[in-house]
Amino acid sequence: MSMRRFETHTGYFLMASDMQPLSGHEIPSRVVENCGVSDHACHGKCQSCDSDVKPSCAEVNGISLLIGSHTDGKASKEKCGACTFTYDCAGPDGCLIATNGSCMAVDELTQQFEREQAGAALEDLVFSNDEEEDDSDWDPASGLVMNRWFCLNCTVPNVDEVMYCLNCHELKGSGVDGYDAFKTQIAEAALVSPDTELPEVSTAIGFDERMLLHSELEVKPNPHPERPDRLRAIAASLSAAGIFPSKCALVPPREITKEELLMVHTPDHIESVEQTKNMLYSYFTSDTYANGHSACAAKLAAGLCADLASLIVSGRVQNGFAMVRPPGHHAGVKQAMGFCLHNNAAVAALAAKRTGAKKVLIVDWDVHHGNGTQEIFEGDKSVLYVSLHRHEYGNFYPGTGAAHEVGIHDGQGFSVNIPWSCGGVGDNDYIFAFKTVVLPIAAEFAPDITIISAGFDAARGDPLGCCDVTPTGYSIMTSLLTACSGGRLLVILEGGYNLRSISSSATEVVKVLVGDGSSFDVATAPSKEGLETILQVLKIQQQFWPILGSTYASLQAHEGSVFSKSTNKKRKHSGGPGPFWWKFGSKRLLYKALYEGPLLRKIKGFGQGKAIDSADP
Repeated sequence: MSMRRFETHTGYFLMASDMQPLSGHEIPSRVVENCGVSDHACHGKCQSCDSDVKPSCAEVNGISLLIGSHTDGKASKEKCGACTFTYDCAGPDGCLIATNGSCMAVDELTQQFEREQAGAALEDLVFSNDEEEDDSDWDPASGLVMNRWFCLNCTVPNVDEVMYCLNCHELKGSGVDGYDAFKTQIAEAALVSPDTELPEVSTAIGFDERMLLHSELEVKPNPHPERPDRLRAIAASLSAAGIFPSKCALVPPREITKEELLMVHTPDHIESVEQTKNMLYSYFTSDTYANGHSACAAKLAAGLCADLASLIVSGRVQNGFAMVRPPGHHAGVKQAMGFCLHNNAAVAALAAKRTGAKKVLIVDWDVHHGNGTQEIFEGDKSVLYVSLHRHEYGNFYPGTGAAHEVGIHDGQGFSVNIPWSCGGVGDNDYIFAFKTVVLPIAAEFAPDITIISAGFDAARGDPLGCCDVTPTGYSIMTSLLTACSGGRLLVILEGGYNLRSISSSATEVVKVLVGDGSSFDVATAPSKEGLETILQVLKIQQQFWPILGSTYASLQAHEGSVFSKSTNKKRKHSGGPGPFWWKFGSKRLLYKALYEGPLLRKIKGFGQGKAIDSADP
């Protein structure tokens, strides 16, 4: 059975009474006439006049099962607006006011849609991609749709028959404990600012509870992975480990000023984020949400990062951890995307330079390429941007960050991308890349401060990253970076969506900052795929950093014996360790993964005495 999509003359389709633009239709923005709010971020309810406003996204999945995916498609500089949204609201006669003036009564539209979609397949209801696929081996009628529960730890869906998440093995219904203890300890923490006395501790933490108010309000079939519990889990872990408040000081929160943001973003972008205060909820892209508190949260995050960078450069503290959200490294000069509103790392780098830093190193180990950060600094030789990320030849979000992207104009050679070709990348590959690429370049660059865009979505058990970095791996990488700028190190939280993974990894990183980290002398051998990526990077970057030449020649000569035999296993192009459902990207494979084949075989394993090894490090 197939589905015929109902299309109006305005280029819209109706999905479960929700009006959303069809992919590929460019519709210019217009003002919501009822209240005069001219904004680029309007999907949902306007708080001023209660009018419905909707986004015009390049890719929109009406009822998406791809929980929390970065579904914006590849980042493109052609998308030069802060966001691509259009305003449409219902007129007094119950008619949808469309941009081209053509409209149809909503009741009539709904009835015609219901007639047209009779017998629709589930996969067509879930996805709005018109690309045809070979579904000859898939019989939807043979699959049994079951009730699901979503794991509170990693947001992955599971069928009711299982009690433990098939991705992270967390018990059904278990949540975050321990945040209340952290909350009560906030008042006990020492404060550090330019106006206070020097604290007895050398590490500062940036946090404010108002950032927890940034959340997705629109009710959807699945939870968004970028959720407030991410901060609660990390805070609870820091408290339980005895790190906060005894071993670190707290930075007083402030909202970043417009003047500071203008050094990074365009006025239109800043205004579009600011206008979300007037909306109950809104969307910049299909996965980048905002609510009435998001503008404040984004400004608090940026303000904390800026102040931490200034405190570190001025010598008032040695290092710091910005426990902030929303994240920032996908936010470019003109656009919000990939869960990110303002670019926190870029704001911090420029704050460091205003305080006196001549050169800033940004190391981004988030599993996704920081396309926004690279765009902001790609022509600036005073900021060295190094990113290690899953790339898969441009097929992994956001599609940017190939090895040949080295910067432009005076900034050539100051963008260093290490793009992994597959999932499942773990500690050995990352640490080997650090020793052969990151550290030699960083030593040559000699930064005054090092900023880590610390996404923990390459961690073991993350539902989006599908990689295998452990808390120990993150601890080692942090330790290696402390020597790059005399210990002046700022760690800024980016992604990471498995609560146990993100909390344990962040805690190990902060242990290094406060001097409690374990010392490791690790001799690592990369996987074959990892070595191939590193050789590609060395070949390109040696023209800008001659110090890499001898390493490249040596690795080439001994390529066959360098990589670890234990890691030289055939890894799927888009897979990773464990039953990560995220690797199922096509229309039918996602459905089959949830309700047929591998998932049901996993279920059958329960009750037969088959143990499931924990994916939690």
